[in-house]
Amino acid sequence: MKKRYGFPDEALKHLYPFQSRNMEILGNRYHYIDEGSGEPIVMLHGNPTWSFYYRHLIRSFSERYRMIAPDHIGCGFSDKPSADNYSYTLSRRVDDFETFLSILSIHEKITLVLHDWGGMIGMTYAVRHPERIKRIILLNTAAFFPPRGKKLPLRLRLIRHFPVLSKPAVQGLNLFARGALLMAARKPIPGDVKRCLVAPYNSWNNRIATYHFVRDIPVFPSDPSYSVVDEVSRNLYRLREIPMLVCWGRHDFVFDLDYLEEWRQRFPEAETHLIDEAGHYILEDSPEKVETYMAGFLSRT
Repeated sequence: MKKRYGFPDEALKHLYPFQSRNMEILGNRYHYIDEGSGEPIVMLHGNPTWSFYYRHLIRSFSERYRMIAPDHIGCGFSDKPSADNYSYTLSRRVDDFETFLSILSIHEKITLVLHDWGGMIGMTYAVRHPERIKRIILLNTAAFFPPRGKKLPLRLRLIRHFPVLSKPAVQGLNLFARGALLMAARKPIPGDVKRCLVAPYNSWNNRIATYHFVRDIPVFPSDPSYSVVDEVSRNLYRLREIPMLVCWGRHDFVFDLDYLEEWRQRFPEAETHLIDEAGHYILEDSPEKVETYMAGFLSRT
């Protein structure tokens, strides 16, 4: 029997007081939040977070905008199929996202808010459909290979290249998600928030996406997602006319300042803010600053 997942305590629902919605995509339940009305803002999370990560933005902007935050398959409250029934690759996730937007019947241009691996998913969609994008907001993410020949951090390389050791560590002990609670934020994360961040990943089967997200990071041309990342990286220039906001936590152990510089070189006209007190989980460290920059950007564009 699959272990169910949900909030660790009903009393914590005040942190995520949104109506859960679901749709079916190729036989899998795809969970999402859809709050407010107005211009659509679609927020894509990375690994090992889920739509809970965007709770501050949903609360702050849903009075004026339609705030949409899906959980990728294997994440959050979406279904967590086995690797035999779902490929857990970048291409599949982009296909899911495209289907998701199609079912929602959003006909107007959207604003994308992208963090971590959500940036790769969202920018792949944007490069393929630039006419559907109104604005892009980047939060410590990438849509290209590591800049200047950088290697993946040791922690990611171990998961990527040594599955005999990493799979029990990630899916068995949940070390990736639990490690992120200690390393991804600059400030201590409150205990109730920690519990919610890892709540969907409460068993071996429910941690499958956490493991496969890292395994899918392309390193060699033969890797399944290599050609997709290469295509997107070479075609990011197609998005230069789209207004872009970059909010960056300085103390990111993966997406460091070299990644920020790569974005600046590719999009010199983008509005950029470096937040000194924030790390990779920028919306946990400095949600108020991001909201302030975001509000100004939305009103000006």
